[in-house]
Amino acid sequence: MDRIQPNISLLRRFSPDAGYLVGVSGGRDSIALLHQLVGLGYKRLIICHLNHHLRGRSSDADARFVKKLTLKYSGEIVGQALRLPNPQTGRRGACPTMPNTQIDIEIRTVDVRALAAKNKISIEEAAREARYKFFAEVAKRNRCGAIFLAHHADDLVETFLINLFRGAGMTGLGAIREVAIRRIKDLDLTVVRPLLGVWRSDIDKYVRAHRLKFREDTSNRDLAPLRNRIRHRVIPYLEKTLGRNVRQNIWRTATIAAEEENFFESLLPERLESTALAVEPLRKMAPALQRRMLRKWLCDAAVQEVSFDLIERVRSLLDLANRVAKTNLPRDRHVRRSAGKLFIQ
Repeated sequence: MDRIQPNISLLRRFSPDAGYLVGVSGGRDSIALLHQLVGLGYKRLIICHLNHHLRGRSSDADARFVKKLTLKYSGEIVGQALRLPNPQTGRRGACPTMPNTQIDIEIRTVDVRALAAKNKISIEEAAREARYKFFAEVAKRNRCGAIFLAHHADDLVETFLINLFRGAGMTGLGAIREVAIRRIKDLDLTVVRPLLGVWRSDIDKYVRAHRLKFREDTSNRDLAPLRNRIRHRVIPYLEKTLGRNVRQNIWRTATIAAEEENFFESLLPERLESTALAVEPLRKMAPALQRRMLRKWLCDAAVQEVSFDLIERVRSLLDLANRVAKTNLPRDRHVRRSAGKLFIQ
């Protein structure tokens, strides 16, 4: 299999002539995505690699590998097309790289463990925050509003199960979407995931067919992280017990949830940046709509870790009989009810 099938109708919304960021860790997924984007004619790409400094020398080696890969694609010999072996004949033919393709790179190193300890959050959350902060800074500096990420169908299934076990609502179950707008400080970054319909096994075949080099992350075999236990233990157990491929059905449910969340969010105001929210109109809404409004309000105000419990605490302030008129938010902030309005302070 020498091709993978990204969502072409999705990619048509993003002109190949415009500039984009691409998140590249060095693993097979992001390597396959980058190869596909170049093959589809995307000519102005900035590879973004964040060294999380979690695996010592291996992390540094990942960064060196991605830098070397960038030089390979951009072509140090001007105008010379890169040549790769044809998976059918074994002969070397012209790579889809075009002479006018411009591929740059941005690399940053962040001590994620220290960041997690400082902010009293998990390493996974600290890594995610550091990545998106990095992406946003690169995007702003280069006047680039979108980034391609290599999340695929298996990632979608695993995230769905993780959020399900954590008791997330529909917003959490549909958390990974093909296109999402992520607000980072004063920047709205468009996150594009064209491989959400592609399975890990198909990416493996693609990488082998094109003989693409990549970096293997040995921590993926560590069963301590929840995601790895879901991947290596829970899903295989479910498939063995139920006697069917549950991945496809979970993927379908997660996709439906994401599409429905996109629809419901389209019904809400585009932005709720005001620090004040009137209580009475909220009181007249159904609980489901109250939760969506409050979640958007909190997220637009850059409140971190907006969980179901946090939203319910804020929602309890809508009850005027409740003498408690204040609830705490992460990072030493709080919501207060005063004069018929909710304020974030």
